[in-house]
Amino acid sequence: MYRDILLAVDLSNPETQEKAVATAISCARSFGARLHVISVVPDFGMSMVAGFFPKNYERDALAQANKALHAYVAEKIPDDISVQHIVGHGTIYREILHYADKTGCDLIVMASHRPELEDYLLGPNAARVVRHAKASVIVVRD
Repeated sequence: MYRDILLAVDLSNPETQEKAVATAISCARSFGARLHVISVVPDFGMSMVAGFFPKNYERDALAQANKALHAYVAEKIPDDISVQHIVGHGTIYREILHYADKTGCDLIVMASHRPELEDYLLGPNAARVVRHAKASVIVVRD
């Protein structure tokens, strides 16, 4: 049913990702699917903000995120599952949607925290992914 699954993980809160990771592993095994694991490094938002950070800050942050993602996948994803590592850079939900399209994923799995008041006003990343994704989305609550 599913051939390519995109698993979005928040490396800054790994304890909240456990159920989503387990769900993605179960789906990948059940369908013999490839797992694309993405973590997104947010950008500065406004170019003038970049001036307050060291010159190579973004490059170093992306390299560190890539290293952390590989370590996380090595620890959490069993060796029998085919995995692609992806480090996105920009707006979280946009990067998830971009890479879901780019990799041809037919399922997106991601964790979501319990909604708070500001989430109803602004919309969390999970809600935006659900609204705009071309693929099916499983949102796993912690």
